[in-house]
Amino acid sequence: MQSNKIKKIVLLSLLTSLALIIFTIESAIPPIVPIQGVKLGLANAITLFLVLNADKKSAFAVLIVRVVLAAIFAGQAISMIYSMCGGLLALIAMCAANYMLKGKPVWFISTAGAVFHNVGQIGAAVIMMSWQVIYYLPYLLISGCITGVLIGLLTDFTTEKMKNSGILKRFTDVFYYEYREKENDHDL
Repeated sequence: MQSNKIKKIVLLSLLTSLALIIFTIESAIPPIVPIQGVKLGLANAITLFLVLNADKKSAFAVLIVRVVLAAIFAGQAISMIYSMCGGLLALIAMCAANYMLKGKPVWFISTAGAVFHNVGQIGAAVIMMSWQVIYYLPYLLISGCITGVLIGLLTDFTTEKMKNSGILKRFTDVFYYEYREKENDHDL
């Protein structure tokens, strides 16, 4: 049991590091469109992957650590507020969509997260700045739908490749080991 907890911590640390690497690379890419706040959000693929293949507490933990460290690395503490509001709302939306749709289609679950991420960010901006930033919302929702579909397809493709290679089963075994242990204890 103890070695499984260590494996889980190591996997979550690796996924957090991967999300931070993706965030750092994406931050170096010039904006695709000249609208403030529009970006791909590729690091959210890690959160989506965890929503689909791990427990929700793990997805929450990786999200929080990623947002805090990304704000520290970027030197923009104010961006942490926007990212945190958007990220938490996206996580809730993806968990709800995943639960209702039983994991498929991944692109729709991802799009729900992307749309609610933008809603959370605009909500934070309205509170911190002025209600006039709401004019950005239609542009952000359109971009969220596009990037949500792309990230969902990318995550689904990666998950299928991991499933075919056997890596996904080893991954999920780490996260669901304690649940199987409880079921086995209950059966006795």
